[in-house]
Amino acid sequence: MRIRSHRSSVFVALAATAALTFSGCTNSTPDSEGSQAPSPAASVSVDETAAALLPADVRDSGKLIVGTNLTYAPDEFKTPEGDPTGWGIELVTAMSQRLGLEPDLRDSQFDNIIPGVKGGKYDVGWASFTDTVERQASVDFVDYYNAGIQWASRPDNPVDPDDACGKTIAVGTGTYQETDELPAKSKACEEAGKPPLKLLKLDTQGDITNAVVLGRADAMSADSPVTQYAVSQTDGKLELSGDIFDAAPFGVALAKDGDMTQAVQASLQSLMDDGTYLAILEQWGVEAGAVETAEINGGTS
Repeated sequence: MRIRSHRSSVFVALAATAALTFSGCTNSTPDSEGSQAPSPAASVSVDETAAALLPADVRDSGKLIVGTNLTYAPDEFKTPEGDPTGWGIELVTAMSQRLGLEPDLRDSQFDNIIPGVKGGKYDVGWASFTDTVERQASVDFVDYYNAGIQWASRPDNPVDPDDACGKTIAVGTGTYQETDELPAKSKACEEAGKPPLKLLKLDTQGDITNAVVLGRADAMSADSPVTQYAVSQTDGKLELSGDIFDAAPFGVALAKDGDMTQAVQASLQSLMDDGTYLAILEQWGVEAGAVETAEINGGTS
C-alpha cells in the first residue's frame, strides 16, 4: 500500500511473505468498474424495516454503489487474483444485503471518495474513514468500529512515536495520520526547537510498509488494525512501535443530511444486534475494535 539496487532481495522477500496483503494493491486502478463483493462470514437476511428507509431510487436499483479503496489490508484490499476482500468488504457486503441490495464496489483513490459521495457518484463511501469533526462538515458518518493509531519501525532502527522529531514517517495520502496526527507532532517538534517530521506520502499501504522495510522511511503510521496486520506480513522485518493512541471511530460516509443515513444506521445496528457483525470481525481477528451501537457522527476530534 520498488526499490531496485542491492536491497531488491529484501523487496522480493517482503513480497513473498506479504503476497495476500499487497498483491493487487500497487496496481489498483482508480475509479474502476464495479466489482462483485465476497459473501460475508454469516448468512444475511433482509431487514425489511431497515430496507424501507432506503430512498426509492436506491431500493429500486437493487444495488448499493460503494466507493472504496482496495489497498488497506486487512480492512479493504485485493486477493492475488484481484478480487475484493477484507473484513471491511465483508461488512459492507453484509450491510448491503441486509438492505436487500447487492454491493457494487468501485475501487477509487482514497481522497476522491468523499467528494464522490458528496457529488452523488457513490451511495456510500467505505474506506476505513476516521470520523472527524472536520470531515463531518462535508459528509455524515455512521460509525461501525473503533481504532487507534499505531506506528511500526524496523527492529534495528526503533522509533518512539513520542520522540520522532527529524524522522521520516511513511503515511497514506489523505489519511487522518497525514492531515492531523503527523502535522500536530511536527508542530510540537518545531515549538520545542527540534527539527520537524518529514512526511513520505504514499497512495497504498503496501508502498508505505515497503518504504520502511527498505529504509526510505524510519517508521510508518496507520490505523492500528492495519499496522498490526502489515507487521505480521513482514516476517520480522518490522515491529510495532509504542502503544495504540488517539482512538477514534471508523465510519461509512454518506451525503450530508441525505436520505441514506437512517437506512445505513438501521442496517448496521441490525448486524450488531444479531451477531453477524461480531462474527465477521472475529473471523479476521479485529474484534478488539468492535462497537455495540452504530452511532451517527460520533467522532469528536
